[in-house]
Amino acid sequence: MSAFLKINESDNVAVALENLAPGTPLDIAGSKLEIKETIPLKHKFALQDFEPGAPLHMYGVLVGEATEKINQGALISLKNTKHKTQKVTGKTAAWEWTPPNVESLKQRSFMGYHRKDGQVGTANIWLFFPLVFCENRNIQSLKNIFEKIFHPTPPDPLEELLHHMVYQKKAKSQNESVKAPLDNIEVRFLTHQGGCGGTREDAQSLAALLAGYVNNPNVAGATVLSLGCQNLEITVFKEALAKNKTDKPVLIFDQQTEGTTEQFLKKVIASSVPEIIKANALERKPAPLSKLTIGLECGGSDGFSGITANPALGYVSDQLAALGGKAILAEFPELSGVEQELVNRCANEEAGKKFLHLMKNYEKAAIEAGSGFDMNPSPGNIKDGLITDAMKSAGAAKKAGNAPIQSVLDYTEFANAAGVSLLCTPGNDVESTTALAGSGANIILFTTGLGTPTGNPITPVIKVASNSALMERMPDIIDFDCGTMITKKESLETIGKALLEYIIDVASGTIKTKATALNQHDFIPWKRGVSL
Repeated sequence: MSAFLKINESDNVAVALENLAPGTPLDIAGSKLEIKETIPLKHKFALQDFEPGAPLHMYGVLVGEATEKINQGALISLKNTKHKTQKVTGKTAAWEWTPPNVESLKQRSFMGYHRKDGQVGTANIWLFFPLVFCENRNIQSLKNIFEKIFHPTPPDPLEELLHHMVYQKKAKSQNESVKAPLDNIEVRFLTHQGGCGGTREDAQSLAALLAGYVNNPNVAGATVLSLGCQNLEITVFKEALAKNKTDKPVLIFDQQTEGTTEQFLKKVIASSVPEIIKANALERKPAPLSKLTIGLECGGSDGFSGITANPALGYVSDQLAALGGKAILAEFPELSGVEQELVNRCANEEAGKKFLHLMKNYEKAAIEAGSGFDMNPSPGNIKDGLITDAMKSAGAAKKAGNAPIQSVLDYTEFANAAGVSLLCTPGNDVESTTALAGSGANIILFTTGLGTPTGNPITPVIKVASNSALMERMPDIIDFDCGTMITKKESLETIGKALLEYIIDVASGTIKTKATALNQHDFIPWKRGVSL
């Protein structure tokens, strides 16, 4: 295994693939170099001498600026480097892309749930959620009741009603086991802290997000609880639903018109269960891979993310784009520094202008709040070699491969165009995965170098490790290992093909992701404030 990696021939910094000690001699394209100080695994070192103000390049793009003299072979660190990006005003060159040969994949399929609108789900979920946080307790009560029904204990009146409706007989005794007959539908619950207070814009944004969850192909229908006096009124939610033109069953209940809490929840259960039983009748059938919409996410990134796991997602993204599928790249703070490449990739001028407009407005809001995109890297990112936002972004953008960008979506907009889309979200893991599901992703690919348990209530989240040590250390939350690109020198194509096969298995329901198995159903709406 080589001790280092120079990613692009124009780069003037390289990545250490192992711990490098002072005095270690290296040969870089015929040029001799000696390591001047300890370079930890995953960190970067200088391939030349830098004077203060000199630009640093990785992945062929500007990722930083020297703040003091840096000698060749020295460590690139926060002490001697700061965030720096290229100024972008618009498209500067045509984007050329040769689609991969996907003839063999055109005959492949996954087993999915076909919806009337032509979308295909990788799961079949009936979703319960509130329009306002005041209903969180009622959602939790329903969650407890529905979950207990499959492990019977002496029932309360609501549980008895549900048990009778599901099993068509009285509840069994506490010691008897019962196999749930509804084995083709999953009932999921989500809560949130929004819907009232804040601004009316917050309520409208939340309405659009929740409507996107209903429209997601993985959702068969929904039960929605309202208090009755909140900012996110039922009419606001219905207007958001109408924009998506969904014909799925959506049952909405307003507590302030129903009397006691028990009466209210009895009505909710009595109305919901028949619809859940109907949804259970839907079975998986073959669907072409073009029906996949993958969300592209990273969290707890490390110095290897941009050279193993993220490019593997890019390989899959390109394959699906060539097949007519969809890929959604989110996390706008983690695209700072690669704007020029992304604008050039936009298939039309309108998309490029929209991307720059959203990026500039986001960064302006961050600066006005006393922050900025340069503050995006987390302590974990920095510890593992990602010391500037541009450096992190250059690797993060690799998740979207090289296909042209067909559309740019603002937060909560639904992905309808085949190919690659950019979605405006924060870099925060859960806020971003929440948004990806709301924009239609029926699979989320989540790369990580440090480890994270993040999941989603409606969309399977496949956790992809950038390094094999993480896979070995946290096998309970990691699904797929890309670290063998370094430890075993496996090719990107080999890893990419294996990842696509894994995705097909998850989409078909034959493999359950670790996050799903752990019931890791995270949901955090973005309030459009400053969140990086």
